[in-house]
Amino acid sequence: MLNLFRSDPLKKLEKTIAAKLAQARDAQRSGNMPRYAVLSAEVEDLGRQLDSLRRDR
Repeated sequence: MLNLFRSDPLKKLEKTIAAKLAQARDAQRSGNMPRYAVLSAEVEDLGRQLDSLRRDR
């Protein structure tokens, strides 16, 4: 019953990755390449975290 209200860390991380990817896309389209590079690096780190979480399950 208590698990009903707990958020799934995988879903939360996937949502964060999707949001960062959208921000990176917008930065790239507006020509802000330094911001795009920072966001892309963050997405890569989050992707590694997601892979390790999936592996542990």
